[in-house]
Amino acid sequence: MLAVIQNEFGGPEVLEAVQIDRPEPRGGEVLIRVHASGVNPVDVAVRSGAYPLLGEPSFGVGWDVSGVVEEAGPGARFRVGDEVFGMPFFPRAATGYAEYVVAPSRQVARKPATIDHVQAAALPLAGLTAWQGLVDAARVGEGDRVLITRAAGGVGHLAVQIAKARGAHVIALAGAPRHEFVRGLGADEVIDYRETDFAEVVRDVDVVFDSTSQGRRSLGVLRQGGTLVSIMEHGDRQLAAEVEAAGRRFAGVSVEPDYASLEAIAALVDAGRIRPHLDATFPLAEAGRAHELVGSGRTKGKVVLTVA
Repeated sequence: MLAVIQNEFGGPEVLEAVQIDRPEPRGGEVLIRVHASGVNPVDVAVRSGAYPLLGEPSFGVGWDVSGVVEEAGPGARFRVGDEVFGMPFFPRAATGYAEYVVAPSRQVARKPATIDHVQAAALPLAGLTAWQGLVDAARVGEGDRVLITRAAGGVGHLAVQIAKARGAHVIALAGAPRHEFVRGLGADEVIDYRETDFAEVVRDVDVVFDSTSQGRRSLGVLRQGGTLVSIMEHGDRQLAAEVEAAGRRFAGVSVEPDYASLEAIAALVDAGRIRPHLDATFPLAEAGRAHELVGSGRTKGKVVLTVA
């Protein structure tokens, strides 16, 4: 099968589309014929060596996949022909940029029926990050005031929609050119972080969902007892202690596979409450170009590789 691997750390040019052996599913696993693979900032960081999550190369990056079950091992949750999507094995290697991927069947879910595979591949890692932060950790509900940083990004644009679906009042941070986009997602207030210091103008927020490593600057906007959800500083014990000492809650989120949350996200998609936005798509062999775009930090929504 065709797969994208790298034999060294470096720039996008280290990604190579090569022929490798097709994996075989074991008990409880499925072999997915991949139609599309999502590209995330963590993929870029792992490829460059900035975040050596997978150890030394050689390996294949990528986790987000959407496709069709080609084979099902004994005891798997799905049958041949089922359409599924997910983020298998994270934070271990999944080699998601490939024509076929093996996954534990409890780490994938049925693809939302109302979107295609390319859109579905944009959802797993970013959607699970937002869901596990807002729903599992912060328990966002009706009437909560939620501040979301990088609201136009891959995680942020889904976080806005999930918070709105939960009945929250959403305050979004985004650059001025993206305000119309973020309002279209459902944000109630949009602040241009380049022109306005959110820490000076926002108060009495129940939840801050932060993906910018600015957790400390968020303390003043949180009400007493409010929750800081951090996806970049999730392992910062000193920050956690400072947040707790200030009378707030700290929730560090490191995303993990979870089919139940994927099913909940899929239900919201099929109910018309969530739509992933695709900034660009590239064929599998042009994974390097996709990494260039994602690495620029200027994407709106998600970037996806088309495979089948």
